[in-house]
Amino acid sequence: MEAALGLGVQRLDTAFNYLNFTSHSTLTRVAGDLLGEFEISTKVGFFPEGHSLDPVRLRRAVQQSAADLGRTPDLVFLHNPERSLDGLPPSAGADILASATTALAETKTQGITRAWGISTWRPGILTPYAESGRLPIPDVLMTRCGLTVSDQALRAAEDLTALLRITPASRWGMAPFGGDAVGVPWPAARTFAHGEQEPNPVLAAFAAAYHLPEVSTIAVGADQPAHLAELVAAVSLDIDQSRVAAYRALLADREATVTP
Repeated sequence: MEAALGLGVQRLDTAFNYLNFTSHSTLTRVAGDLLGEFEISTKVGFFPEGHSLDPVRLRRAVQQSAADLGRTPDLVFLHNPERSLDGLPPSAGADILASATTALAETKTQGITRAWGISTWRPGILTPYAESGRLPIPDVLMTRCGLTVSDQALRAAEDLTALLRITPASRWGMAPFGGDAVGVPWPAARTFAHGEQEPNPVLAAFAAAYHLPEVSTIAVGADQPAHLAELVAAVSLDIDQSRVAAYRALLADREATVTP
């Protein structure tokens, strides 16, 4: 965390259920006053018994998060709501999602958090339920990003962004390496960089992830100062938008199915 501050990184993302439901109290204990230097985003939705979108449980989880952190979270995400919605009829799912998101929005109104959002690994599942137009507009939408994301998932993230009227500055990405930064198998990721830049594949992949889909912020695991420093440097890489567009077209062609 000290290294992060030295690099100008002042946002920290966690969740109610991380570290076996002890992430908030552990951060408070280990970081002490240093925690006050960061903006903290967290997530609620997973509980010891499983996933739940019950508004009362969500509200209590936000309150518990604030108590354990010893401060008001800067942002609280509804954590993977698709886990409780997948397979539900549109009307029933829309009711449940509207109640859950309204509960999160109310925690902002009540001052329990400063902002709220939705974090989803499978945005396509949420789209039918968001089409009802009954959801409050979140401050942030976070979805997967990067070269491991399928064309279908990229388009689903963009569709959900439009439905929820999310501004470009409020779009966040996560998991830019698909969970395996060390084993990045894409030396061709360098081709996304303009001109004579020759970043290593990991850094090129990270820089490209800001455009797949278009996001302003990426949450990434980085517990090694040297790795974090490389990621910070990668943000300044100049990415060729025409190559991103060409990649999206190739990805769409590869995933297209032909009906006889």
